[in-house]
Amino acid sequence: MTSEATRPADALAATLTRTEIQRAPFSVPGREIVQVRTEIPAGVASGWHTHPGEEVGYIVAGTVQMQIRDRPTLVLHAGDGFCIPPGTPHNALDLGPDTGVMLSTYLVDVDRPLSAVAAAP
Repeated sequence: MTSEATRPADALAATLTRTEIQRAPFSVPGREIVQVRTEIPAGVASGWHTHPGEEVGYIVAGTVQMQIRDRPTLVLHAGDGFCIPPGTPHNALDLGPDTGVMLSTYLVDVDRPLSAVAAAP
């Protein structure tokens, strides 16, 4: 049995569909750019997690509630953008009625996993 702390980071998003669009070196040594398209079914949450760098995101479709630790909760609609600082726990919940689609660009450390499970506040 895998514990919460040791399970793979993508297990927190087992009901999501994540598609890596591209990955390339960043101009800052030791960092890379990773772009990911995420589909979140209605009523599903990503689970609290962090990234080892900035996340710059855009809602392509749907309505997503974005919780970012120590910030007001956001309700984002298609066309809205968001930024999440490095290492900041956050959780995305699709409010429905349709599947939410996000496009996120991560500016992250090359030697660390793209995401890690974080404790809920």
